[in-house]
Amino acid sequence: MEKKVLATVEGKAITDEQLELLIAQAPQDQQAQFHTTEGKRQLLNEMIAQELFYCEGKRQHVEDTDDYKKELEEMKEKFLKSYMVTHFMTAVTVSDEEVREYYDAHPKEFIAPDSRRASHILLPTEQQAIDIIGEIKDGGKTFEEAAKAYSICPSKEVGGDLNYFSKGKMVPEFEQAAFDMEVGTMTDTPVQTQFGWHIIKITDEKTGETIPFDVVKDSLHKFLLGQKQNHEYLCKVEDLKKEFKVETKGLF
Repeated sequence: MEKKVLATVEGKAITDEQLELLIAQAPQDQQAQFHTTEGKRQLLNEMIAQELFYCEGKRQHVEDTDDYKKELEEMKEKFLKSYMVTHFMTAVTVSDEEVREYYDAHPKEFIAPDSRRASHILLPTEQQAIDIIGEIKDGGKTFEEAAKAYSICPSKEVGGDLNYFSKGKMVPEFEQAAFDMEVGTMTDTPVQTQFGWHIIKITDEKTGETIPFDVVKDSLHKFLLGQKQNHEYLCKVEDLKKEFKVETKGLF
């Protein structure tokens, strides 16, 4: 696809491809504003301004000044350091076999925290909750039917089901009640939280379950890669110390 020239400065073209690349390199939270017509216009003006300063620098022969040469050498040194470290780190890899071996050798690290599965009916007042508890106990409605009829929580569409959750995932009052109850039981009295009054029913629990390998594979790979990169980096530094002269004078 032919590049579209958006502007020229002293005959040097600024293209739509260069503009889009600059947008892609911007922080994620800023990219949206640059995808608008006004945003692109502002960015293009900035690119033109940068080129104008470049032209001014060339006209003044800034490249021949001592200050410029000094800063350029410092930048080249920093870039070389960054390039070498990045290049070294990229060469360090972790195989799928290494990930699997670690997973199999450390089973205790992959035990999921205890969790409960609960359904609830959320109501704005305590008295409403008390009345509905009585209706369920008297057989007027099942818990699920009451949730669909009365709950003000979106979970009403699925009978109040909140699926599985572990400690730290729910507000404290709800969590304490849920983990104090037995599977198959319902609260005798409403539980108050910042959201209102809850009637809670515990439908299932999971304890001591191993997290499947496929679930943790990607995060485990990143963890092991980071560990391996750090180890290889420190080893490489020690090897290089044997090849190049290093003298430490102390911090103080």
